[in-house]
Amino acid sequence: MAKTYREVLSRASSFLESAGLEGYAIHYLFLRRKKWQQLDWLLHMDTPIVPTDEQQIKDDLAQLLDHQPPQYLLGYEEFYGHQFKVTGDTLIPRPETEELVAQCLADFPGDKPLRVVDVGTGTGAIAISLKLARPHWQVAAVDLSQAALAIAKENAAILDAAIDFYQGDTLLPIIEQQWDLIVSNPPYISQNEWDLMDVSVREYEPKLALFAEDDGLAMYKKIAQQAQRCLTPAGQIAVEIGFQQGKAVQGIFAAAFPQKIVTIKQDIAGQDRIVIVRHPQTVDK
Repeated sequence: MAKTYREVLSRASSFLESAGLEGYAIHYLFLRRKKWQQLDWLLHMDTPIVPTDEQQIKDDLAQLLDHQPPQYLLGYEEFYGHQFKVTGDTLIPRPETEELVAQCLADFPGDKPLRVVDVGTGTGAIAISLKLARPHWQVAAVDLSQAALAIAKENAAILDAAIDFYQGDTLLPIIEQQWDLIVSNPPYISQNEWDLMDVSVREYEPKLALFAEDDGLAMYKKIAQQAQRCLTPAGQIAVEIGFQQGKAVQGIFAAAFPQKIVTIKQDIAGQDRIVIVRHPQTVDK
């Protein structure tokens, strides 16, 4: 009797779980590859599986058992309603970073033109999402990695987002310009946290985009120092942080910008996730 889609995927899921991995990953990966919605799955799950699909599941299972992230196997990830190409040269965009984008958009509603720069852009997800939501903004993106910038440029072209890209360290390539909003999801993981990370993250995602020295605070110190030269007087900074870094990052920016109000915002899970540096006149926004 022919095997069904449900049987093959259920067996593959059990293999993953027995290895201590997320069993749903194979199901997620298969539906994305087939471009099936939930209704498509319900219509096909008890039908005989075709040999090519069974082989694809077998191949994907081997890769997942080797801890490869499903997004790298697919070659893309969804972020803020858009699809972004991802490779091993870029960090995989995370849902919590969508909250950083949403915060920036909420703080600057309407059609006021702004000059915005995304530091450590990776796939370009933050910069491109902001530009698509606010076409009248002038948006730039910086990354130290030339390979990551190539992916970000490709994503911008695919999504028709006019972004100015710069290669270099933090704000240095654009420090002679003035910016109304500096946004960043910088590397913020301490080397001490290596053993606490998922194997898939530490083995496959780019370490340049993950780790920072000084207990994960080095990039915030760089951004705070450099931003003093290029942030407009009424300008704002918004950065993503690790859930234990709130007070430390708040202190770094408060010292650099004593005339501004520095606040910590929690994510949907109640964890410290964003530090915002605002002009006092905008704190009630």
